[in-house]
Amino acid sequence: MEVFRLGLVVVLLGLGMIYSERAGKLTAAAAGTGGALGLLIYLGSGFAGLALLALFFGLGTAASSWRVADKRRLGLAEENKGRRTAGQVVANAGVAGLLGLLAWQYLPAAPLAQLMLAGSLAAATADTLSSELGNVYGRRYYNILTLRPDIRGLNGVVSLEGTALGLAGTAVLAAAYCLGFGAEWAAFGWLLVAGTAGNLADSVLGATVERRGWLGNNAVNFLNTLTGALVAGGLGWWLG
Repeated sequence: MEVFRLGLVVVLLGLGMIYSERAGKLTAAAAGTGGALGLLIYLGSGFAGLALLALFFGLGTAASSWRVADKRRLGLAEENKGRRTAGQVVANAGVAGLLGLLAWQYLPAAPLAQLMLAGSLAAATADTLSSELGNVYGRRYYNILTLRPDIRGLNGVVSLEGTALGLAGTAVLAAAYCLGFGAEWAAFGWLLVAGTAGNLADSVLGATVERRGWLGNNAVNFLNTLTGALVAGGLGWWLG
């Protein structure tokens, strides 16, 4: 039965890779990278973990595609027509893949690693939705450090509407985690905090090291997901 399930996952991931590449969502290298990370996530957290990855990818893709014509007109659309590269895939799901590997290879750490995995994807979802949808629905934009008005689309610039939409995305991931893993609903709150912390860390890093050119966007996104994972793990270890 386990071999059958693994074979089914490989087939599903393969189909997802083919679709993502042909639909222009991912480059060929990104699709392969995503498939490898998806396999690690499955090995460490089963179908529930894979569902979290699919949920993040679906929400992120939908947000990036939403009112894309308006984003292009304003110069806010993603480069390469939104087709994500392997580096972007690692930046958003690399931490989750590493935690899947940890949960697979060291079973005593699996419960905490799975919570941290969810925290990393919650942070990635919050960042993507707050950025992509905040640039569409935001009314006023502020520098995260000074809280003074700033230019929409610049690194480290946030809006109340975007932050709220990011929180909503985190809530979707948190609810999916609790349902999929049969976790206590206290974990829902931990993941809300973790996703928001990662999102805010992304904005702070964007306003500082990214604006100065010390780190690129992929590195900042990786640190965003790492923050989400560490906060979720810390809360789970302390309060669980």
